[in-house]
Amino acid sequence: MLFIGLTLLLLTGCNNGDEKTAGSSKGEEDIELTKPGTFPITKEKVTLKVLVPAHPLVEDYKTNVFTKWYEEKTNVHIEWEVIPTQNAEEKLNLILSSDDLPDVIMNSPVTLSQLMIYGSQGMFLPLNDLIDDTGTDVKKFLDERPDVLDSITAPDGNIYSMPYINECYHCTLAQKLWIYQPWLEELGLEMPETTEEFYQVLKAFKEKDPNGNGKQDEIPLAGNKDLWPFPGFLMDPFIYNEMYVENGKIQVPYTKPEWKEGLQYIHQLYKEGLIAKESLTQDQDQLKRLGNSKETILGMAMGYWQGDMMTAGGNSGKWLDYVAVPPLEGPNGNRVAWYQPPVPGRASFIITNQAKHPEVALRWAEGFYDEEVTLRAETGEMDKDWRWAEDGEIGINGEPAKWVRLDAYGEVQNTHWAQQGPLIRTDEFRLSEMTTDEQPLEALLYEETKGKYEPYKLDEDMVVPPLYFNEEQSAELAEIEATIQNFVDESNARFISGDDDIEKGWESFLQNLEAMNLDRYIEIYQEAYDAKYK
Repeated sequence: MLFIGLTLLLLTGCNNGDEKTAGSSKGEEDIELTKPGTFPITKEKVTLKVLVPAHPLVEDYKTNVFTKWYEEKTNVHIEWEVIPTQNAEEKLNLILSSDDLPDVIMNSPVTLSQLMIYGSQGMFLPLNDLIDDTGTDVKKFLDERPDVLDSITAPDGNIYSMPYINECYHCTLAQKLWIYQPWLEELGLEMPETTEEFYQVLKAFKEKDPNGNGKQDEIPLAGNKDLWPFPGFLMDPFIYNEMYVENGKIQVPYTKPEWKEGLQYIHQLYKEGLIAKESLTQDQDQLKRLGNSKETILGMAMGYWQGDMMTAGGNSGKWLDYVAVPPLEGPNGNRVAWYQPPVPGRASFIITNQAKHPEVALRWAEGFYDEEVTLRAETGEMDKDWRWAEDGEIGINGEPAKWVRLDAYGEVQNTHWAQQGPLIRTDEFRLSEMTTDEQPLEALLYEETKGKYEPYKLDEDMVVPPLYFNEEQSAELAEIEATIQNFVDESNARFISGDDDIEKGWESFLQNLEAMNLDRYIEIYQEAYDAKYK
C-alpha cells in the first residue's frame, strides 16, 4: 500500500519570507568554482550542512572513510545532522516547520506531496536552471534517460530533487519467502507450488522432526510486523496484496471476497500452529534471533533476502541453505508476484532555500555519477572492499564485468555509506558485478528472481506508480490514509489470529471502511493517477 506520511504541519510550514535564489551567497563571500565536471569542485574549502537519517550499517558519517575521501576529492566539508530512524518522519516535519533548515536534505522520508508543496512555496529550490548551468553528467544522464527526467519532474514542471537511481533487479520482485532446503530433502518433499502443497509442507515441518533432535521445536513459518507483515506473500494466491490498477481504475484489494478467502486460509495455518504466534507482534530483530538459533528451528520466513531473517553474507553459513519459494497458485488459479518497477528516488537530494552555495551542493551530488565515487560510497575502499574487473571476468548478466566485490555487504562498518547518498546504480551497472564463489549474494538473488518470480510478476500496467498530490489532496490524505491503513493492518491481524471471527466480522469491517471515507481515499488516488497518466 502506498502511504503518505504527511502531517498537517506541512501545510503551515511555509518559508519565512527570506527566500533565496539559486546561486546567491546570502551575505557570504563568493566562492570560486572549478570547471564543471571536474574535481575538486571549489578552489577553497566549502562547508555544506546535510540532513540524513541514521543507517544501521553506518557507524558514524562524520568519521566515515568515504566521507573523508570524498571531502578530499571535492574540497567540500560536510556538517552532518543525523536524525534517528525511529520517528524520522516526525523529526523531519519539525525541522521543516522551523526557521533552521540544512543546506541539503538527503535520503530522508520527504513525501512527494511535501516535495511539491514546499517546492511551490520556495523552501525547496527548483534545480532546472542549476542543472542547465552547472550540470554535466546529470544533464547527459537525463538526456539519455527521458523516463527518469519525466519521473523526477513535478506537475509544475520543476525538478526539486536530484534522482537516486538504484535499478535493483531482484528488488523489483522483492517480496520473497525463503525455505530451509535441507528440511525438504530430509523429508523427501518437493518445493511447494500451490497453497495446498504449501500447507502440507508446513504440516510436515511441524510434525515430522526435520531437524532430527527428537523434539517438536520446529517453527514451520514465522514473520514480523516490520518487513512484509502477513498477509503479504500468502495473500497473492487469492488476490494481489496491494493497491493496483485495473482497466485504468484504482483498486484496493482488501474489500474483495478474495481477500476474505485469503485471510481464512492464513487463519487456518495460524490456528494449526503452522505460523509462529509471535509473527504478528515481533519485530525483525526478534525474527532474526529465531533464524540465528544454533540448532535450526526456522523453516520459512519472508524477506528481501536471507539476511532479513538471520545473519547472512559471505560464502558460508546456514543462510545459503534457504532458497526462495516461488509464488503459490491459489485454489482459483491465481498466481502473481509482488512487483514494483524501478522508480528513481524523487525526494532523495533536496537543496533548500537556506543553502549558501546551491551550485556547490548540486555539483557535490553530481560527483556520484562517477562510477568510482558510487562504488566507494556503496561498497568501500578500492582494492580492499572492491576492485575493477579484469579482461575475461564475467558479470551477473553474462556480459563482461566492470567490478568485483571483495567484502560482504550487511555488516556494521565505517568505510562506506551503505547505499546512502545520491547514488547512480543503473541496472546495467549493478549487473556488471562479477560473479564469484566468495561473494555469491547478488548472483544468487538474480537467479532466484529470474527463475522463480519474474514469470509471475504483476502486469506493469496494473502497478500503481508513485503519485504527486496537490495541497488539497495531501490535506485529505493526511486525515484519512493512516486511519484506513492502520485499521486494515489491525483487522488483518485480528482475523488471522482469530481474535475476530471473520465470518461474523467481515460485514462490520467493510462498513467501518466505508465510514472512514474509503471511497474518497480511492478517488484521490484516481485523480492523481489520471492527472499524470491520462
